[in-house]
Amino acid sequence: MAGCACEDNQIDTDQFDGRSPAYMRALIAVIAINAVMFLVEMSAGYLGSSQALKADALDFAGDTATYALSFAVIGAALRTRATAALIKGASLGLMALFVLTTTVASAFGDASPVAPVMSGIGFAALAANVASVFILLRWRDGDSNVRSVWLCSRNDAIGNIGVIAAGGAVWLTGSFWPDLIVAALLASLFARSACSIIAQSMKERRASLNFAEGRV
Repeated sequence: MAGCACEDNQIDTDQFDGRSPAYMRALIAVIAINAVMFLVEMSAGYLGSSQALKADALDFAGDTATYALSFAVIGAALRTRATAALIKGASLGLMALFVLTTTVASAFGDASPVAPVMSGIGFAALAANVASVFILLRWRDGDSNVRSVWLCSRNDAIGNIGVIAAGGAVWLTGSFWPDLIVAALLASLFARSACSIIAQSMKERRASLNFAEGRV
């Protein structure tokens, strides 16, 4: 992961803040993709009794909401954009906790996920996320608001590969453990990205405050 582009007491004026018609169109397209895939994958998760699919579907839902927030604050002051990124980081952390909790609870159940459903929907979700990644590729660096969109899209693609792998492992072993392991790994990935987003947004908030008070 790239580090924060601004120091505690300095604002990087060259940092891309999302104010580009092309970026805004790309973000709208990615929001639509994520909203559709949330509905598809959550339905499949319940039908196929897969915690990994449900975890990935929740990531789609979170991305839909946070991308909309990213769009809403484009052009706002740095502190506002950093605050939006901070909210996104916190929500990603809560999502990680929820996925981990439901995964632990499922370990005491006896429902086995349906491997073909996991892998089939996993491939569809992967295609959607790879499309999103390529749409956003030009804007993978920027302020915390822009960068958080890239990190979430990258996480989605990684998550889908994990779901596909878990589906294959469930089919080979006849066990639900690969599904639970992948869900736990996704929770860990969400938590790590949340820490990265929060750290950068907090630096930008401090930089904005220092700038406003004339300490730069």
